[in-house]
Amino acid sequence: MRAPTTPRTSSRGIDEAVADLLRAQPECPRVPLHLQGDVVLAAIDLADSIATRYRGRGVDVEDLRQVARLALVGAVARYRPAQGSFTAFAVPTLVGEVKRHFRDHGWVVRPPRSLQEGRAAVTAAQEELRHLHGRQPTTAEVAEMLGVDDSTVRETQLCASGFRPASLDAPLAGTGSCLGDLLVDPDDPIEHVELKAMLRDGLRILGERDRLVLRLRFEEELSQAAIGERIGVSQMQVSRILATITERLRLHLQGASAA
Repeated sequence: MRAPTTPRTSSRGIDEAVADLLRAQPECPRVPLHLQGDVVLAAIDLADSIATRYRGRGVDVEDLRQVARLALVGAVARYRPAQGSFTAFAVPTLVGEVKRHFRDHGWVVRPPRSLQEGRAAVTAAQEELRHLHGRQPTTAEVAEMLGVDDSTVRETQLCASGFRPASLDAPLAGTGSCLGDLLVDPDDPIEHVELKAMLRDGLRILGERDRLVLRLRFEEELSQAAIGERIGVSQMQVSRILATITERLRLHLQGASAA
């Protein structure tokens, strides 16, 4: 029996089409080899539908469609009709392969694997907290839910820009410059001198404790927990202190650069 030519995009329609194809083979524990191609054709819309969900995320949709279809071929070969509906078996496989393709091929700038995996956990936590509170969760709330510090969450969120990093030719509003103009040439000592001078001025606006925290974190490379023990505060407070310091310095450097 050949697969029907009418597209079947619903899970129920696909399951019915697969069941019709296998009805003549009730004793086979797996899909017979001579029917596997027909089952793939009957379920091809399922693969295309899953691939389309991920369009516009930095990977060509045709590549995603090919990945999903190849995963469908493998799912048909492994499917055991006695275990239940075909779509319930196949969907996790297809989604997993598409996500794996993103992980392995979708990064323009590839972060460490730990950050790639952490990004999925942060995204899931954000979604759960958004439903729970009816608003966008704070970094501290996500960190508490995952049992990590604020800086880990922020670093993980930043790695998302590796899919589509900003263009260095992107204009900066109201400046007449572009993003690339802010980059320091590593071979130009003059630019280093200017940047150090601006940073030195920025450090003068900080209090004694803030300068100590910066020294412990970036010179002595202590953990946030160790810094908290040194200055008598919690690790969470150290994370917030560092966030406040870096934001103040960022604004100072932006103002100095514009001037």
